Amino acid sequence: MQDLKKSLHDHEKKILLALEEKKEMTEEELAEETSLPNASVSHASLWLYSKDLVEIKESKTIHLELNKEGKNYLEEELPERKALKEVKNGLEVKELKERLGKKKAKIAITWLMKKNLARIEAGYIELTEDGEEALYGKTKEEKALEYLKKPRKEEEVPDDILETLKERGKIIKETEETKRTVQLTEKKEKELKDRLELELGDKLEFKEKINVLTHRMLKSDEWKDGEWKGKEFRQYDIQAPVKDRKFGKKHFVSQAMDYVRKIWIELGFKEMNGPLINSTFWNFDALFVPQDHPARELQDTFYIEPEQADLPEQELVERVKEAHEEGVAGSKGWQYDWSEEEARKRVLRTHATVLSAKAISKLTEDDLPSKYFSVGRCFRNESLDWSHLFEFNQVEGIVVDPDVNFKHLLGYLKQFFGKLGFEKARFRPAYFPYTEPSLEIEVMHPVKKSWIELGGAGIFRPEVVEPLLGKEVPVLAWGMGYDRLIMDYYDIQDIRKLYSNDLKTLKEMKNWMRY
Repeated sequence: MQDLKKSLHDHEKKILLALEEKKEMTEEELAEETSLPNASVSHASLWLYSKDLVEIKESKTIHLELNKEGKNYLEEELPERKALKEVKNGLEVKELKERLGKKKAKIAITWLMKKNLARIEAGYIELTEDGEEALYGKTKEEKALEYLKKPRKEEEVPDDILETLKERGKIIKETEETKRTVQLTEKKEKELKDRLELELGDKLEFKEKINVLTHRMLKSDEWKDGEWKGKEFRQYDIQAPVKDRKFGKKHFVSQAMDYVRKIWIELGFKEMNGPLINSTFWNFDALFVPQDHPARELQDTFYIEPEQADLPEQELVERVKEAHEEGVAGSKGWQYDWSEEEARKRVLRTHATVLSAKAISKLTEDDLPSKYFSVGRCFRNESLDWSHLFEFNQVEGIVVDPDVNFKHLLGYLKQFFGKLGFEKARFRPAYFPYTEPSLEIEVMHPVKKSWIELGGAGIFRPEVVEPLLGKEVPVLAWGMGYDRLIMDYYDIQDIRKLYSNDLKTLKEMKNWMRY
């Protein structure tokens, strides 16, 4: 067995010596007895507790005192007291607001009505019988404020007074005091002496030992010529608990995004990147979304000033305009006058498909076939709550190849979700504005054993591809919001926690791996 005498720190020894006399002492008493700082006593006591040499008892006391607002009420009177004086002979509400100020009058009227001290009829406020009685006496709130004129322990304050003060809102300040008592029981004392191989009647005595060997000791004259070799050092306690160290790492959302990138790169795809702010031409028009579509409204989209953005070469703009007004590849288009001014508006991108449209427009005959993916943030004008954010992460992909068809699309999707850990995937028909045919993707959750919807896919319509590429070529396309998957993997219930950046949460979060 390791020698306990050698493994104890000097601070621990001093505490044990003090406890041998009095058996039980508070940390403050130990600090005074041992001449150690309070923090050192607390730290050493916890180590002794971890070594099962002492017991620690905690007692908590809550101290109450008036905060700044409460002290103001005590010195300057409560708003309703001022109102009582003004209203004693009756008064118009608007005149009371002029005398007290709108804010104070509003507070005063609220409490007068709540406590039945006044009534209001046709804009005129007058006192009730209770109000007239309160005018010449003290209210229970005023008595409560007087009682807490000096700080008191919570257990000293009567329940009715405490309830009255708390009812007024934040006019009292609570301070919690934790007091620790360190105790060496007879059982612990006997065990300690036995482990130190001392007789029961002996005093616990320790001599100072060196806790650490530093480079300064080795360099100093006092320690030169190896004098430190003859000194006595405290042994390391290899069984002592150690603090869990948390090292720096990537944010868990970034880890999840990097994992998706790795999958698509392994499948031979190139990554698409682009700005978060785009013209509505790329965000909507190039994808054959009509200019009167509801998705373009302010309720769904963030518009950025100044609104005028540059458009691509005129030839491409004319082809997109033709697709909207007259149609291409046998379609009739949307049959309206397409507006270049509307297309120049700038928006925060509402989907990553804007990157796909730009990538297709840059392809030449020699570039085919091509495969691209993107992982990035998109924005929607949503109300912020536990299940909605105004920004989200989307995974997007396209395959531009004259020889691909719908079966290839299903194959890519199955392979991708298989690498994410979802062995079973199924597809059902759906509608999306710029793909036909279209489908929604569902996967079997490997833990919950239930189907979950993860995204949409399809083949781009000719009205999208032909204006961008100059000819009709099959383009497989898919997109999925990735935040839902991240929340499921990390068991996060509130989507806002994805970006809260709480250090404790980030340190404890497990690293991203497939299901």
